[in-house]
Amino acid sequence: MRRSTVAALLAVLLAVLAGCTNAPVVVPAPEPAPPPPEPTATQIVVGVDDLGAGFNPHLLADRSAVTQALSTLVLPSVFRPDAQGELRLDTTIATSAEVVATSPFTVSYELNVQASWSSNSPIAAEDFVYLWEQMRSAAGTIDGEGYRHITDVRSRAGGKAVDVVFDGAYPQWQHLFTGLLPAHILKDAPGSWTGATAGGLPASGGPFRVVGVDRARGEVVLARNDLYWATPATLDQVVLRRLDPQQLAEALRVGDVDVAMPTADADVAAALSGYQTTPAPRPTVTDLVLRADYGPLADVRVRQALAASLDRERLRAEVAPGALRADAFGLAPSQAGYTPSIPTTGPDPAAAERLLTEAGYTRSASGVWLLGSTPLRIVVAAGAERTEDVAVAAAVAEQWEAAGIGVDVVAPPAADLATQRAVAATPPVTTTPPVPTPTAAPTAAPTAAPTAAPTAAPTAAPTAAPTASPTPTPSVAASASAQPASATVRADVLVLPRAVGGPIGPQLASDYGCPDPTATVPNPPASPGGFCSAALQPDLEALATAAVPDPALLETVERVLWAQLPALPLFQPVSLLVSTPAGAAATGFGPGPLVTGPLTGAQRWVPPGS
Repeated sequence: MRRSTVAALLAVLLAVLAGCTNAPVVVPAPEPAPPPPEPTATQIVVGVDDLGAGFNPHLLADRSAVTQALSTLVLPSVFRPDAQGELRLDTTIATSAEVVATSPFTVSYELNVQASWSSNSPIAAEDFVYLWEQMRSAAGTIDGEGYRHITDVRSRAGGKAVDVVFDGAYPQWQHLFTGLLPAHILKDAPGSWTGATAGGLPASGGPFRVVGVDRARGEVVLARNDLYWATPATLDQVVLRRLDPQQLAEALRVGDVDVAMPTADADVAAALSGYQTTPAPRPTVTDLVLRADYGPLADVRVRQALAASLDRERLRAEVAPGALRADAFGLAPSQAGYTPSIPTTGPDPAAAERLLTEAGYTRSASGVWLLGSTPLRIVVAAGAERTEDVAVAAAVAEQWEAAGIGVDVVAPPAADLATQRAVAATPPVTTTPPVPTPTAAPTAAPTAAPTAAPTAAPTAAPTAAPTASPTPTPSVAASASAQPASATVRADVLVLPRAVGGPIGPQLASDYGCPDPTATVPNPPASPGGFCSAALQPDLEALATAAVPDPALLETVERVLWAQLPALPLFQPVSLLVSTPAGAAATGFGPGPLVTGPLTGAQRWVPPGS
């Protein structure tokens, strides 16, 4: 029985095995491999306190630390300053640039055949022509004097060679043709010179390109220009992020910001007290431009009285305590060779009273200055997008009101203020809502001691500024807050930046000279303040065309300008450079040359921690 049972079991087992042999073997499919992680974009985030009004580096209205950064990293320039500030030919743009003739004075540029815009159009002669035409004919430009001495720009070699002809010897020619703009895009674009660069720069000729400007979130994003023909940038992105002092301190603490360059002031210094900071003067002096061709300030004595009524040191302490006091019309306080040229110091109410009395004004029992029965009332204007300028306007108005001078403060668009005689009578916005700290890239499409004016008689009178007592006129503006939205006014005082850092002779001629009409530009734009002195013009021209400016002539020009007061220098703004330890190691963040700024060399920055 035992044997039969075993045999039966064996038979069943064999049957089962036989059945299994004919059945298919099912092998489970392997788990799919996870996709490789998306590479993280390498970037440096730079904290700033303002994006500015626009991004054209040649416009007064757009003058800002962000515009300087974009010009340095995005736009091509024939010459750039080295670490010591000496100009050097940028061979990525031009392989040679030299004077080839002296009669007429001619400079020849051989452009790098590889140099092209990110739109795939070559950087060529048309870009030189476009910049030349705009700089000599558009209002509100920076350092246009040199371009006004050019009589022709000629193209050779299919646009890859350029001959620039001058009306005489021009030793400062190497400072021209910086920040070239893409003519093939801008020349036919709506708004062209001003409007087309308000939301970004449409093409790049440098190691980075602008890929996003999001004003609501307060960011400008630069990405590596993959069509750049020279050594590519190491980083994928550089992000410029707008933050207030408290937001900036927190962003540095948690690592959301690597380096920063806010305006130096008490709030910023207090918020960043735990970090090592470095001051970096900006290539700008904030001025009060005093309108010499219109209204009560056409009388030089009224301009002098306004200056004598103003405590500039108090104003600087209130608005820009980290800035440098500016007491000259030419060089800025941070520049080598700067010497204060102001002849007197301190506000002088007695001098202001004497000057206004000489100009025909009387003071009422309530302390208000009158011309006949009309109160003296002036309009002070600052660009709405330029928050520090608006604060200056408010502080100036407070001091002048206390001195019996009526003031209306308006804040029109910055581009209008620098280019138009009549501007919107828009009252300034006094509060700014806090900006939330962004967490991702935007998705927007590319786009001095107290001082006063001298009381001595001027030595040279501007042609548009009579010294006789003005005839009675009505108030130049009603209260800005009472104006309808469409009302316009002509500003008597403009808070404007003045560019510094270039050669002093052309700079003075650009800021205070009288452009001569030509056949091609019969009506050249006047300076924003309308100042023009026929007596001073020969001296300005001599300085502009000198290889080395005559110190005695510079002193004469400064003395006349202080007497005539086309503007009142206030201060040179200063950035406060700060970085995390990792950000400092990755960037070597520092002031850089004055005209190119702290982001000079950002194409060589590396990711933090690498």
